This record gives sequence, C-alpha cells and structure tokens, in this order.
Amino acid sequence: MVFDSEEHMSVPAVVLRPVDMGEDGSNPAIICSHGHGAHGKEPVAGNKTNPSMVSDIQAMNYNYGEQMARAGYLTISPDLRVFGERADGGDPYPGRDRCNVHFVRGAIMGIWTLTLNIFDMMRCVDYLETRPEVDGERIGMMGLSQGGTQTTFSTAAEPRIKCADIIGYLNPWEGFGVNRANFCGSQIVPEVYRYFDTHDIAGLIAPRPLLVEAGTHDTCFFIEDQLVSIEALKKIYAAAGVEEDLWIDVHPGPHAFAANLAFDFFDKYL
Repeated sequence: MVFDSEEHMSVPAVVLRPVDMGEDGSNPAIICSHGHGAHGKEPVAGNKTNPSMVSDIQAMNYNYGEQMARAGYLTISPDLRVFGERADGGDPYPGRDRCNVHFVRGAIMGIWTLTLNIFDMMRCVDYLETRPEVDGERIGMMGLSQGGTQTTFSTAAEPRIKCADIIGYLNPWEGFGVNRANFCGSQIVPEVYRYFDTHDIAGLIAPRPLLVEAGTHDTCFFIEDQLVSIEALKKIYAAAGVEEDLWIDVHPGPHAFAANLAFDFFDKYL
C-alpha cells in the first residue's frame, strides 16, 4: 500500500483469487461494517455513483467490503442504525448529529444504539449461516472507525465471529472520549468506562485471532493513544497464551484501511 499523503491514499488493485472452499463448496464470509460517514454502507461495498463516495474511498481506502469480495470472500455490509437506508432521510436535525439525537431518545426508554447495532451484527451472522454458499464456521468481521467500534463490541459479544480486523479505532476512553469527546451516541453505552476500557472489550475477543490497524497520521484517533491500547491488548493476549494470534499493523497512513496484513490475516484464520 502506498500512501499519497497524510490525507489521501492510493486504492490497491486486488487480484481476483479463490480462497479455500469447504468440501461442500462453501466459502468464508466477512461482515464489513462502515464508519460514521455520510453514505452508510455504500462506499464500503464499492459504490462509486457520486463524487462524495469516490472521495471517501480514495481518502480512507474505504471500499474494503468490495476489496475482500474481490479477494475471494463473501461479504456483507449492513447499514448501521441511523445511517444509509436506515437514516431518517433529509436533514431533520440541522446542526445536530443523528447518532446523538437517537442516543438521547433511547435514553428515555433505556435502550442504546450501540447495543441495537450489536444485535443486528448477530443477526447478520444468523443470516450468513442460512446461506448454502457460506461456511458458518468461517465468519469474520472488520470495520474502520465506528465500524471498528462495531467490530470490537460485536466480536467480543458474538463467539461465532471467528476473527476480526479492528481498523483505526482502538484507543483509551480517556483520550478520545473524555478529553476530546471524539465519539457519537452510536458508539457508547452508559457507564462503560466504570468497568471497561476499549482494550478490555477487545481483549474479550481472545483467544480468537485479532488484527489491529493503526495509522501514524490518524487525526481522528491519535497514534499515541492507539499505542497505549495496543500494548494493553498485547498483555491480554499473552495472558491467554495466544500472543501469535494478535496481529498489529502500525502503518504510515491516515485514518484508513491499510490493507497491508488483512488479506493474509483472513487467509490464515478463515
């Protein structure tokens, strides 16, 4: 992967190739979760029908759902709640983040967008298991930014997800949450920091394999914070006796899918 600058990166050409198929002809699958963007799943799935989607793909190498499909995996890229086809439509809350509006609405009823999205990811696993072309024992997950949030929490909660790639997300609550308030209502649940930091939640994925990608020029989640969580996560995987199954890609790029290790990682573990 060659980065053009701190802000933009070139999109790699992924060679079409088969992955190992099961004896019944089934294939591994990957849930590809989108981030907090204007278009929901569309650029992740490779939709280039407007300049804004193309810009997102170029800036963040954002079409990883398409890339993994071209690499031979079956992929599913669902819209998270309040995004894409599940948004309210138009601009009903001018100057406000829809995630935060719905977080407050949910608080009235004691329900939270993040937990609803985790539920939805579990239902994606249910659906994939019904598909004859999918090997239900070989399902992974990946996502950038808020997609990294969903990948972290969903994989921790759903043991049927066999391995995961957390991209441009894993860093302590203190830095991005308390000091910079760099999150939305779709990425938190009340009082979570009383019990868990982000690396503790990611540590619940162990002993399953995990890849963590962190860009040194990430201006959304700072590299110095991500390195703190990475070191903590290493201790968790060491305590579980599976250090070799924690892959770390600290790359010289921005808030983006690096695509350096992901294909080899999923090839090995799916």
